Amino acid sequence: MSPQAIAGRYELLEGLDSGGMGDVWRGYDAVLDRPVAVKLIRQQAVLGSPQLAEEFAKRFRREARITAKIRHTGVPQVYDAVLDDSFEWLYLVMELVDGVALSSYIHPERPLPVSWAAAVAAQVATVLSYAHEVPVIHRDLKPGNILVARDGTVKVLDFGIAAILRSDATKLTATGTPIGTYQYMAPEQVRGGRTSTQTDLYALGCILHELLCGSLLFSGASEYVVMSQHVNAAPTPLRTLRPDVPEALEDLVLHLLLKAPEARPADVQEVYERLRPFLPPPGQQPSPGEERWNGAPDPTGIFRNPYAPRARAGEGRRPTPTTVDPGVAAAVPVPVPEQLRAEIEEAYQHSDALLEEERYAQAAEVLGELIEPAARALGEESRRVLGLRRQRAAIRLLGGDFRAALPEFEALADAYARTDGPTGERARGCRAQAARCRGELGQVTDALAALRSVLEVVRTVDGDVSNEAVELRRDIGMLLLAQGQAAEAERILTPLYDDLCLVFGADDEMTEEVAEALALIRLDLDGTAG
Repeated sequence: MSPQAIAGRYELLEGLDSGGMGDVWRGYDAVLDRPVAVKLIRQQAVLGSPQLAEEFAKRFRREARITAKIRHTGVPQVYDAVLDDSFEWLYLVMELVDGVALSSYIHPERPLPVSWAAAVAAQVATVLSYAHEVPVIHRDLKPGNILVARDGTVKVLDFGIAAILRSDATKLTATGTPIGTYQYMAPEQVRGGRTSTQTDLYALGCILHELLCGSLLFSGASEYVVMSQHVNAAPTPLRTLRPDVPEALEDLVLHLLLKAPEARPADVQEVYERLRPFLPPPGQQPSPGEERWNGAPDPTGIFRNPYAPRARAGEGRRPTPTTVDPGVAAAVPVPVPEQLRAEIEEAYQHSDALLEEERYAQAAEVLGELIEPAARALGEESRRVLGLRRQRAAIRLLGGDFRAALPEFEALADAYARTDGPTGERARGCRAQAARCRGELGQVTDALAALRSVLEVVRTVDGDVSNEAVELRRDIGMLLLAQGQAAEAERILTPLYDDLCLVFGADDEMTEEVAEALALIRLDLDGTAG
């Protein structure tokens, strides 16, 4: 793989998954400063002529555009489609989803709670309803193409890929081999016949069967045997394998798995309605049998708490501090292994270089990749680990990602309070940065209270005109001014201006900034100045 950026902007950082149709990479969009997923369509044969290559390019772009028309949160956004000049590499650039593959939920000895399986199937049905309206048929629906995001939202991947590859011009599949994955292939696909929206319903039936009993619908010694079973064999009723499955749910799965497409449910809307009785109602708490399964994201959450606001900043995200015995003196610093020391230094250099290019998201990510291994080697609250976290938080603040920076600064303030004492410079510096984040997020009352609290400590330690003190005084005055409290802002900024002129001079950048603010206050544009 060439280290050069795709289309001059998409960098491939690490492989995430490899499958029959292509590889998935975690990438980075250098133009928009954001992480992306890059799907590399696997080339299995050379496109024999410029005419064939051009035909493939047209199909590739057409299908990518069609896929992009599926407007639903359960379909990762397609950002770009790139076919390079050599026609050797074919890429789809799309939204990067932080989640767990549905295949990880399938365990032969520990089947999913019925509500979880129903919630996954209901979300997939909802996605398919939007796709089938376009119309787009998936043709390769399977657990490996479904992710459950950290908030429980189900994401269906690879829409349009099968349609791209079905062209004879591509020669990307062996002659006579139907497109799809044989364990989830509808009888009409096995026969090489016409596919329809009912083809996706059959695959959904295979998935729901597997989620509920922990094993494939059909298995055999070869692909041919399994494909033959899809055409000819009757599926085993779910209640034979798992007696606690409700009879109505077993009936739905058997209906989805009927051999004739026209005999299956009319559409995915019907499937959703038949799944509805097995979904938890709004406000219902999980029962003991529905508690978190193996630490995986819970797909029932969006039904239990529909339209819930996003979690408060820091909820569920603040790192757990290392337990410290107050009766024991500070631990002896752990020596830093030479290789780790070099990796940390390299990460800082790389991050600094990215900052020069204003690539804030990637600069923060470079440091983030080292935090966990460094914490394992050196301890959660070692100087180097806290330094990495503090620099990452500062980059996030600089890049405007205040929601991510706020809980990190608050956690760091607590950690530094334990290692340096609550009035230490680094602890109060992190508390001030957290307060600035709160100000940017509109939490002005809390921000002002925190800034004033830090300022009281700084005044006691370093006086009223230290660099730290004047920055805090400036921030407090500017926050008050932004909130329309001009008289209070003037009361803070006037003595600050006098101090700045005396200590730093009238030409100092902060002195000029405060002078401009005071001039604005004295214009009394709102008629409210005292």
